[in-house]
Amino acid sequence: QVQLVESGGGLVQAGGSLRLSCVASGRSFTMYHMGWFRQAPGKERDFVAAMNWYDANTYYADSVKGRFTISRDNAGNSVSLQMNSLKSEDTAVYYCAADPRYLRGNRVFDDNDWDYWGQGTQVTVSS
Repeated sequence: QVQLVESGGGLVQAGGSLRLSCVASGRSFTMYHMGWFRQAPGKERDFVAAMNWYDANTYYADSVKGRFTISRDNAGNSVSLQMNSLKSEDTAVYYCAADPRYLRGNRVFDDNDWDYWGQGTQVTVSS
C-alpha cells in the first residue's frame, strides 16, 4: 500500500505563487515517475507535470511551461510543484500521482496509466 499526501494548496491572487508538496510512504520501492494532475470543476483530470525519478527528465503541460517547476527531494520520496505567475484558469484540485513502472511515451500524460494517487489539494486563484 502506498500513501501520497499533498499539502500547500490555498487561495492566491492572480500573478502570485504557491508551492505544492507530496510525500510518499508505504511500500518500500522507488517510484519510477511522480507527477501532478489537476481537475477543474466540471472538467476532466488533466496532466500538469511529471518527473522520471531515474534520469530526472521532466514533462510539462503546454499551459504551465515556464510557470511551473516540478522537483524532488534527495531522499526520493517527495515531489514538489512550484507554481508561479498563477492565473485564474489554474484553479483546480491538484492531485499527486506516482507509479513504480516506466510510463513509456504518451502514457505519462494519461491519468489512467498512473497507479497511486493522493487525496487532492485545492488551489484557487482569484482574478
